[in-house]
Amino acid sequence: MKIRVSDLISRKERSKKIDYKFEIPKFEFEGDVITPVSKCEVSGVITSDKDIVIMKAKVTCTLEMNCSRCLDTFIYPIDIDIEERFANNNSLENEDVIIVLDDILDIAQVVESNIISSLPIQRLCKSDCKGLCQECGANLNKESCSCNNDDVDIRFDVLKGFFDNKEV
Repeated sequence: MKIRVSDLISRKERSKKIDYKFEIPKFEFEGDVITPVSKCEVSGVITSDKDIVIMKAKVTCTLEMNCSRCLDTFIYPIDIDIEERFANNNSLENEDVIIVLDDILDIAQVVESNIISSLPIQRLCKSDCKGLCQECGANLNKESCSCNNDDVDIRFDVLKGFFDNKEV
């Protein structure tokens, strides 16, 4: 959905409702490919206040991502509220607004950048994900393994038997 900023600023009715659905293409985020599972739904309003256009919207969609610990895919719901301020006047550059260069505001681009900025850095399928075994690579959420998982720093290996050889 594209909106001409100058039309919204110059009109008598200075608001426009947004009810928009669109497909987000696959994208890469920190080395992982993220696949949208549903259409992105945007609902809200765009209003103008003098030379500034304010967009307030609710964004919902679902994404398929890979867990950072166990590498399984999982569904991640997006449900965010966004508020952005735009202007087509370069003199307003210092007023915490995004300058729209060609007078055309592409809502899809704004929504996509807000979705990307809302993604967690560490993407987990569940908060208590056990991850993969460091020895055999088994997914510890689905199976257990018989590997020796004593996480001992080899620098402290000498101290391992310290309490066993204690004389009373």
